[in-house]
Amino acid sequence: MERPGYEIAQIIKRFGSDFVAQCHPNSFTLRTLDALQQCRTQTLGGHKDKCDNEGCGKERFSYNSCGNRHCPKCQISKQMLWAEDRMNDALNVKYFHVVFTVPQGLDTICLLDSKAFYSALFECAWSTLRTFGYSHYGVESGAICVLHTWGQNISLHPHVHCIVPAAGLTLNGKLKRITKNGKYLYPVKMLSTVFRGKLLGKLKLQLKKSDRLAQYQSTLDACWAKPWVVYCEPPLGNAQQIVRYLGQYTHRVAISNNRIKNIDASGVTFLFKDYKDKAREKSMTLTGVEFLRRFCMHILPYRFVKIRYYGILGSRYKKEVAPLKQKPDLTKPIETRQQRIVRLTGFDPCKCPYCKTGTMRTVETLPKIRSPTNVLYPNVQENFTV
Repeated sequence: MERPGYEIAQIIKRFGSDFVAQCHPNSFTLRTLDALQQCRTQTLGGHKDKCDNEGCGKERFSYNSCGNRHCPKCQISKQMLWAEDRMNDALNVKYFHVVFTVPQGLDTICLLDSKAFYSALFECAWSTLRTFGYSHYGVESGAICVLHTWGQNISLHPHVHCIVPAAGLTLNGKLKRITKNGKYLYPVKMLSTVFRGKLLGKLKLQLKKSDRLAQYQSTLDACWAKPWVVYCEPPLGNAQQIVRYLGQYTHRVAISNNRIKNIDASGVTFLFKDYKDKAREKSMTLTGVEFLRRFCMHILPYRFVKIRYYGILGSRYKKEVAPLKQKPDLTKPIETRQQRIVRLTGFDPCKCPYCKTGTMRTVETLPKIRSPTNVLYPNVQENFTV
């Protein structure tokens, strides 16, 4: 796979100081941007490798990754490992994909306290699914919920993707497969109505505690009058299909480097899919400051958990759902993390890229560079890398 021509790190280096001067982001946002621009550079240190093939002997410098969850360069291996782990834990039942979205009018309330808003979104989405599990089938259901906060044009669009198994645990502790004629799980119109009531009620309590309810009461009333959208896809199939599908939604960031097509004095040009126009791919150009402003809206709060497990898919019910899981293959050899990454990606970073036969051996460790000069805050001589 070819490396993208442009990266988010280049945008931060070019427009970061202007963004800080105009938008005044908080310290956690600055630390995140700092980590992204230093990823795989000399600042974070690295190592010098040399091919052990006597006929080759080529040397290569490799620099450390930042490991930040908002970095588009540090998520591929994490995503693949997570997906394989979920495949091993998958229940031998059908799965449904349910998406809980909120009206655009709630964006202003979200920006007041994003952590409280996203927590309420998770809580109300699971509470709705759990309520319908008991009312329709009399079981404790389960879900894997993944938070996404962006749309294709990097605007704020909070929504939760839920993978729901067609099974549940009865009050007697027995496993029960659930679906209506094997085609659908719950009526989506009823789901959206219940979800709307739960979330608006939760937000109303939060605003009341912060003495902002009077200011945003009209916004809540306008959102109550609108029909909300809860989308539910047909069953996804077996565990293999689940893994492929989950991989699209787990460790994503607001925009990948492959979508960035140009960076110049006029701004940043990137590709997006216009779902209002049959998902056709189009290009959009934003100023560098506006691009970074939109990107930073999707930096999650400190230590906020974006993937959550509920009900029978949580750790509490591991023993109860064991009969629905596939038996592990005990004949498989135990692999290290690096061996798993090589198998899943098909790329071995230790193999010599020049002679294709030798192995790159580390011959020197490169230390981190202390107190680098930062374009975001050049007057501060402290390394904010996370």
